[in-house]
Amino acid sequence: MTEVAPASSAVDEAGQGGEGSAVVRWEDCLPEPEQPAVPRAHVAVLVSLNFPQMTIHTAELVTRFTRTALQTLVNLGASYEVFDTSTALRDARRVAEADALLILGGGDVSATLYGGSDEGVPNSYGVDARADHDTIDGLNSAVAADRPVLAICRGSQLVNVAHGGSCIPDIADFGLHRGGPGEPMFLDEEVNIVPGTRLHSILGRDRVTVRSGHHQAVDRVGEGLRVAAKAHDGIVEAVEHPDRWLIGVQWHPEDDHGCDDHRGTVFAAFVDAAAGARG
Repeated sequence: MTEVAPASSAVDEAGQGGEGSAVVRWEDCLPEPEQPAVPRAHVAVLVSLNFPQMTIHTAELVTRFTRTALQTLVNLGASYEVFDTSTALRDARRVAEADALLILGGGDVSATLYGGSDEGVPNSYGVDARADHDTIDGLNSAVAADRPVLAICRGSQLVNVAHGGSCIPDIADFGLHRGGPGEPMFLDEEVNIVPGTRLHSILGRDRVTVRSGHHQAVDRVGEGLRVAAKAHDGIVEAVEHPDRWLIGVQWHPEDDHGCDDHRGTVFAAFVDAAAGARG
């Protein structure tokens, strides 16, 4: 069973729903083959398929990234249930019924969650504070139930905010992290993995080249979390909890234009943890 938003929940570039709005359709996100009949683990997936200021290009990215993430889970023998925060969830706590939680990327995190303002933020897009709160409610339920959590991009920022941290609303010197005007948004970025972290043990190397396309990032690291990766300019690229399987990466391993081996390594470790949680 999947909680998905109706097409009418999509909005146009002015933030208002209407005919011709860019829409992510659930059926376009479905992977092939279907979910395994006897899965190794069952994963709850939190994502906003549609959010304010959705453009055709953004809708294509969300569709492709979501489909790749779900396909990777299926290829690793896991089943999934998607909780789409495009509309209010009936009960975000249900994500804790799964063996693990995957939080995908999307629009900007509302600065109101960490004491800031959403007014006047350069390059701001897709802010939906209600969806942020739903996602954090689901995250907190999964953490309370000791479920493994993998959070990507916006998901990583929400993990940090849920632990009392803050975000950089807009990275002024963005060259390492996203394309400029008239350029592709996503680019290859080399990041430094912190030795001694869980992420380092998973990847088995000090540096990896990842797919990045972000203008926000973790600023003040949340209580109980630690930095697991940094960009060459010092921007935090991953956080994790030292005592539980909780990892947030700023980059997009689910971008199928990136390295298949990297995506497989990260997702395999996550599904293994989920299978372990199932017992």
